[in-house]
Amino acid sequence: MDSAIVSINLFGAVALLLFGLAQVRDGTQRAFGARLKTGLAAGTRDGFRSFFAGLIATIALQSSTANTLMVASFVERDLILPRMAQIVLLGANVGTAVTAWIVALGLGWLSPLLLLCGVIVGRGGSQMRKGTGAALVGVGLMLLSLHLIGGATEPLRQSAALSAFLALLDRAWPVALIMSAALAVLASSSLAIVVLILSLASSGSLSTGLLIVLVLGANLGGAVPPVLATVNAAPAARRVTLGNLIVRAVGCLLALLLAGYSAFLLEWLPLSHDKLPVDAHLGFNLALALLAAPFARPLSRVTARLVPDPPKAEDGAVFLEQCDLATPVAALAGASREVLGVGDLIERMLIEANNALQQTDPAKLAAISTLEGRVDRVQHEIKVYVSRVGQAEIDDEHRRRAKDIIDYAINLEHIGDIIDKGLLGELAKKVARGLTFSHDGHEELSRLFAITIENLRMAQTVFATRDNQMARRLVEAKEDVRRLERQSAERHLQRLRDGRAESIETSSLHLDMLRDLKRINAHIASVAHPILDQSGLLIDSRIRQAIS
Repeated sequence: MDSAIVSINLFGAVALLLFGLAQVRDGTQRAFGARLKTGLAAGTRDGFRSFFAGLIATIALQSSTANTLMVASFVERDLILPRMAQIVLLGANVGTAVTAWIVALGLGWLSPLLLLCGVIVGRGGSQMRKGTGAALVGVGLMLLSLHLIGGATEPLRQSAALSAFLALLDRAWPVALIMSAALAVLASSSLAIVVLILSLASSGSLSTGLLIVLVLGANLGGAVPPVLATVNAAPAARRVTLGNLIVRAVGCLLALLLAGYSAFLLEWLPLSHDKLPVDAHLGFNLALALLAAPFARPLSRVTARLVPDPPKAEDGAVFLEQCDLATPVAALAGASREVLGVGDLIERMLIEANNALQQTDPAKLAAISTLEGRVDRVQHEIKVYVSRVGQAEIDDEHRRRAKDIIDYAINLEHIGDIIDKGLLGELAKKVARGLTFSHDGHEELSRLFAITIENLRMAQTVFATRDNQMARRLVEAKEDVRRLERQSAERHLQRLRDGRAESIETSSLHLDMLRDLKRINAHIASVAHPILDQSGLLIDSRIRQAIS
């Protein structure tokens, strides 16, 4: 019964510590989250600033795990270079050790005062005051939990069974390291385990060597939760957390080999044995930061090989590089190349549709649907990518170009829909029913297909060059298509009046295909409108105003 009460008291005290940590993290994020993120993203231009940005952010958030996940998300969005991210995390590790060292100063008497101040401040109406109040309450709970942990471990310090168990661990340091790491993973906090080791150290039953090994295990275990949290994240984010785990694992392995010498050094220094866990924790992370920082760039290369980018799908975007988003000129150039590729896909769809008009092979129709699916996927990626370029500070010229790219991508997607849902269905009916157009009707449709393909090629050139004269020709070509469509419809009606059997059987198909090709040409010509409008060559309406 006594052991059950001791266990409940101990686990309850540790739970209160973890809850206090969460309160500090959540409160700080509510009060200063935007400033912390901005400062962390902006303070990573060089290694020195990156280190202190990670240190300060971790002390403020009271969680290296939260800081690691934040940094990983920044790397994923190309806000921090991968090598700088590794240095930020070295600073975060030191920040956790500094927090443990401050907690061990014996400031338990501040707990009631911090709880009172936190409740009072948290009653304010602003989000900052509420967040600050929650953070103060969290710190007060952390200090209170230390007092409770000390009381809960008091019976353990007198336990013969615990002394015997620690003696066994003292002869099996690798097992002690793994056990401490596992506890840190379960608690999702290296700080909580270091505080627990701190409480046991006061009993004097921990040798200095075992104490160092247990602290190393807590450090190693603290790097695992971020790796687990980013298992399904983008490769860039996984590389950051994996790199942090590699650094700590290598550091712990080397420190484990030197644990005996380190114990001798700590015993020789004038340090209090009761505070040795936090001193060892801080010393290890400072040494790790000093030794690992120069290897940040090679480490980034290693993690890039261990976690490679997934191969780009053959039917996806090729030129939309995420690293170009910070440079609008490069990003819009890539998006322009990509949208021209969509235009090439549309041309292939029109050619396949024209081939299906000449032949009766159903396989030609299946290829059109496959191409239309690629058009949908790529144009969606283009819109999302260009909209992210628009979030940056760009000038009016680049903003207009971004709008032109999105408009052209949308028009191309509409053309793909017309081909897939209009022309494809009409051609499928022709093949399924074994219908044949009249010679004149077939010639008219073939000619309109050829003109549409030529107009699309002209639109591609207009989009790439923004040439005024060619833009004018494209709009004029649209009017030619309207005229040809109207003439073909009149001739078809005349053939119906003449009673020509082929025209009667294919009447609805012929007229529907004329209508769809006219709509396609209207979307094609739209690429010229912003160019002519910017040059003052486009009127608002074709309707002639009545003269009063």
